[in-house]
Amino acid sequence: MERRNIDAAVISDTHLGTYGIDIWQFSKHYFPPAHLAVIKEILNLLTNGTRVIYITGNHDEILRRYSDLQIGNFQLKDKLVIEIDNKMTWFFHGDVFDNATHGAAKLWTRLGSNGYAVLLGTNRLINRLMKMMGRERVSLSKKIMTQVNKSVIKINEFETLVSELAIEKKYDYVVCGHIHQPQKRIVQTEKGTVQYLNSGDWVEHLTSLEYYNNDWHIYEYDEKIMKAPEVKQVKPETEVLSNEINLFIHSLRV
Repeated sequence: MERRNIDAAVISDTHLGTYGIDIWQFSKHYFPPAHLAVIKEILNLLTNGTRVIYITGNHDEILRRYSDLQIGNFQLKDKLVIEIDNKMTWFFHGDVFDNATHGAAKLWTRLGSNGYAVLLGTNRLINRLMKMMGRERVSLSKKIMTQVNKSVIKINEFETLVSELAIEKKYDYVVCGHIHQPQKRIVQTEKGTVQYLNSGDWVEHLTSLEYYNNDWHIYEYDEKIMKAPEVKQVKPETEVLSNEINLFIHSLRV
C-alpha cells in the first residue's frame, strides 16, 4: 500500500484490544498482532515528530480523568479547537449528546455493547463462509447498527444539534465520531454556516477523515483495491511492543 500525502487524519471507533468494543470490554487476554501493529505505527509516528491527539469518548471515559495530559507530541483531550488554514475547527467524540455514559443509560449502553460485540463475531463467521463460497461479504452488524442509531441516537437530530452549536461558537468545521456514520455536509441556519464532518468508524464502515489540498475528504478502505500486508505473529516483537505499551499506559497513570 502506498502512503498517501495528507496534512491530518481523523480516525474514531477503532475498538483496539477488544472483540468489538473499546475499554468497556478490554481484556489483557485479547490483543491480536494486527491491533498491536496499529499502536506500533502510532508510536512510530510520535517518534518521527507527528503530532498525535487522543480525544476521549464514551467507551474510554476512564481516560477522562487524565484530560489535558501531554507527553511530547502526544496529547490527551476531551475536546479540541485548532485553526486549520485560517478556519476554526472543533473536534470532540460526540457522546455528550446522547447521555450514554450517565446513570441508568450507562448500564443499558454497556449491555447493548455486549450484544454488538456478539453480533460482530457472528458477522465475521458468516463472511468467512461467504468467502469460501466465493460470495461477496455482507454486513449485518452495520445494518443493525444503522437501525439502532436511527431509533436511539437519531442521526439527523444529532448532526443538526452538533452543527447548530458549532455555528453559535463561530466555528468553520465541526468534527466528531461516535455514531458510526461517516458524513461530510454543509449545515446552514439563520445564524450562519458550518461544515459537519464525521469520521465514521473502523469496525464496519472502515472510514476516516483526511485533510489535504485545503479541504476535508472521507477515506474509505476498500479491500478489493488495497490489501493490507499480513501481520506475522512473531513472539519476540510482541513482547517488546507490549513493554512499550505498558510504559506508555503507566505514564498516563502517574
